[in-house]
Parts: sequence; structure tokens; C-alpha cells
Amino acid sequence: MPSHQPHTIAPSDLPKTITRYLRAHKDHDTATAVTAFTSDATVTDDGRTYQGATAIEQWLNRSATEFTYTIELTDAQQTDPTHYVATHHLEGNFPGGSVDLRYQFALRDDLIERLVIET
Repeated sequence: MPSHQPHTIAPSDLPKTITRYLRAHKDHDTATAVTAFTSDATVTDDGRTYQGATAIEQWLNRSATEFTYTIELTDAQQTDPTHYVATHHLEGNFPGGSVDLRYQFALRDDLIERLVIET
């Protein structure tokens, strides 16, 4: 499998399913956010992995209420036709108060199959 180098793209060039998820997540709209994932999707966040729609919905509900924060999309990259990275700057009442997070997406059939969130 060839190694692909990520290249910067305009945030508006992110696939619609990713922008739908990001917008819903920012708006704390769990019902819409969960529809962006495949039924067997996995999300890894803060060292924990959540698999399947029910676990992802619970993760989304918890992350929407655990802290108060602002989120700003600062960079977007594409590695290949199904792999994208969206970098966000968050500021809020979580430990540290400020962080840049890389949301690494893998798509399948125009839905999110895997999301890894890390610094």
C-alpha cells in the first residue's frame, strides 16, 4: 500500500459527511452527529475507543455536556480519497484550558468509519 502525504485543503473541501458531523458536534446536536457514522464505526478519543452507534452516541452526549468550550476549525488536510484530518483549536473549562486537536477521519461509503481525536 503506497504511503500518501497529506496536503492542505480548504475546509469547504472537506466531504459533506465530515462537515455535517463537525457542525452537529459544535452545535451539540448528537442526533445529527451520530448519523454521519457507519453502524460499525469506531471513535478513539482521550485514549478510549467507542465502537458502534450506541457507544458513539453515548460518547457524543457525554462530550457535549462534560465541559464548556469554543471550537474553531484551523486546518484541513486530505491524505487520500477516504482519509482527512481536521485540526481544531479548543478553549474552555477543561484541564489546560486550551488545546489543538487533530480529528483524523476514515470514510467508507460516504460515512465516517473511524475517527481518531488526538493532540
